[in-house]
Amino acid sequence: MIAVDTNVLVRFITNDDAAQAKRARLLIEAGPVFVAKTVLLELEWVLRGAYDLDRPTILKALRGLLGLSALTAEDESNVARAVDWYEAGLDFADALHLASSAQQRAFATFDHGMRKRASRVVGGFEFVSP
Repeated sequence: MIAVDTNVLVRFITNDDAAQAKRARLLIEAGPVFVAKTVLLELEWVLRGAYDLDRPTILKALRGLLGLSALTAEDESNVARAVDWYEAGLDFADALHLASSAQQRAFATFDHGMRKRASRVVGGFEFVSP
């Protein structure tokens, strides 16, 4: 299995450099490919910040990647949960933090907006102030 960096996935999704996009596609299609959660986190950030893609486009890209049979994501069930929560309105980073912390007693944050949004989207979480 080969692990990929964010830039490989960016080329695969955006096709902004035809030669690199082709190489990325061939690598991913040949599989198996491993994608770390941190790569997915950075991917969403790059697509949103550098490429100015909107949430529906980013969601389509994330779901498309995660649906590839040649691709294995780290902590797949929690990544899938985070993508669902992102679709429901949470920031992707916050959604991934919460999904990855699901087995913990509570989640502490100073971010009151995140707590409010997450309380509407995520069930069963106790939020505490540090």
